[in-house]
Amino acid sequence: MDTILIVDDTKTNIDLLLELLSDYDLVVATDGRSALQIAAQEKIGMILLDIMMPEMDGFEVCEYLKSSLKTKDIPVIFITARVDEESIEKGYELGGVDYVTKPFKPKELLAKVKTHFKMSKLIEELNHMASHDQMTGIYNRGKFFEKATKLFDEGDSLMAVMIDIDDFKKINDTYGHPFGDKVIKAVVQEIRSLLDEDAVFGRLGGEEFAIVAHFSKREKGYAKIEQIRSAIEHLVISNEDASQSVTVSIGVAEQTAQTQDIDMLLKEADEALYEVKASGKNSVALRTR
Repeated sequence: MDTILIVDDTKTNIDLLLELLSDYDLVVATDGRSALQIAAQEKIGMILLDIMMPEMDGFEVCEYLKSSLKTKDIPVIFITARVDEESIEKGYELGGVDYVTKPFKPKELLAKVKTHFKMSKLIEELNHMASHDQMTGIYNRGKFFEKATKLFDEGDSLMAVMIDIDDFKKINDTYGHPFGDKVIKAVVQEIRSLLDEDAVFGRLGGEEFAIVAHFSKREKGYAKIEQIRSAIEHLVISNEDASQSVTVSIGVAEQTAQTQDIDMLLKEADEALYEVKASGKNSVALRTR
């Protein structure tokens, strides 16, 4: 269920909201600081926020929420007895999505909660579509480079990996594009199952993929990459009309003191990939300067 954080210092208001919103998963905070702690620690879908509270009022709470990467996208609906235009304007300026005045009308409140949950989910879906490859669910080219650049800027020991499915055009020509799509999905699923959570994995186009990840030791990185190559080599993709094994060629580059940016690192990995393609495929090569 969608989780709503109710922030109010008045028991009667809390009790009424708990009854009205019983179809949702509800969490309660009776002061601003507790609300911020809960929002930072739990997965909150929406916040109903009273403005008039002691020590830290709702405006201040909202300002803190919107300044944090973890909580800035949580929809905030202000619930308050203050109806002056200045307060309403301030609430919107600080990032609130809506405003409900006390004593509130139950149907109005429920309608606004439902509407903003729908809007949040729609925005989330649109953001996912804009950043992920629609066939495989991994990062698309643009989002991959954004994430990879951020990882590059965080420190050293970064390894870039370029992966290309061998003879993919022949697979498409022989068995058709729907089967080729099935091959891509199977390869991606196999790679994803072997990667650590902090690795950045994306589809750059067609049958070409890239990974960037930090490895504390070179040997650990190469062992993981070889594990990926071997696992794919043992894949057999089948449907009613065909059964096909598949292999990949992999190029690898390591970040050094001379690596200027993520583009340079990926270019070196791509050069290593072409070396594999030229020397027989289905293997891993490291690009060295």
